Amino acid sequence: MLIRVGSRGSRLALTQADIAAACLRAPGIEIALIPITTAGDRDRTKPFGEIGLRGVFVKELEEALLERRIDIAVHSAKDMTSTDPAGLVVGAYLERDDPRDALCGADAIRPGMRVGTASARRKAQLLFLEPTLSIEPLRGNIDTRLRKRTERGLDAVVLAACGLDRLGLAREIGKRFEPDELLPEAAQGALALQVREGDEHLVAAADHGETRGRVEAERAAVAAVGGGCLAPVAAYHDGVRLTGLIAAEDGSWLERRIGDDPVALGLELAALER
Repeated sequence: MLIRVGSRGSRLALTQADIAAACLRAPGIEIALIPITTAGDRDRTKPFGEIGLRGVFVKELEEALLERRIDIAVHSAKDMTSTDPAGLVVGAYLERDDPRDALCGADAIRPGMRVGTASARRKAQLLFLEPTLSIEPLRGNIDTRLRKRTERGLDAVVLAACGLDRLGLAREIGKRFEPDELLPEAAQGALALQVREGDEHLVAAADHGETRGRVEAERAAVAAVGGGCLAPVAAYHDGVRLTGLIAAEDGSWLERRIGDDPVALGLELAALER
């Protein structure tokens, strides 16, 4: 049986697809990896908000699934929209890796530093921690952003720790931010295997129940905040409690809330937007 696995074509995405393929291989199963270019890959200069915000790295993969050009799409779960398109489901979440954000180029945040990131969530929390920072937009794959830090003379860049770990680049990390410093993006650190409804059996054996529970709570909280919210939001479940965050992108205000009900937590966050 041949299973066609779709993935973005970056080095990290293909590494993640290989991780997924290793979980899916079994006697009689052949895996074919199919790279697919997404809108976020084609335009590496505009801010995410100008090319569609969430979903810019998954839309084309989802279209390929619906058109039956692939059987499974491998996503960084944090890149997915808060709800699945009609006809598609996340059939499996692989066991979550480190969900934290990582500081590369320095071992601490210090006043006046120039820090690169394209994430409004990271920008808001960094400026709340240290208002004197200069946050500079920085896009590209991990290797590109690490290179641009040196080329542009930035003091540091902030990236997802899991991506650096998966590429064998943990040596670049000077500090891993704890969630009480920088709350991670909903689903950060998890890989999602998306399939057509009815094809869940293709990936069911790879599903990690604890990761599913935590990630789906985070996604539900963000979905409940609502599409009309323009403020940076985040949600993270540590296995014990669910924490949500909403903030101003300039770091001038930030609110955290803790709750057991993801929807109620999301609605509470939405009511705090200023």
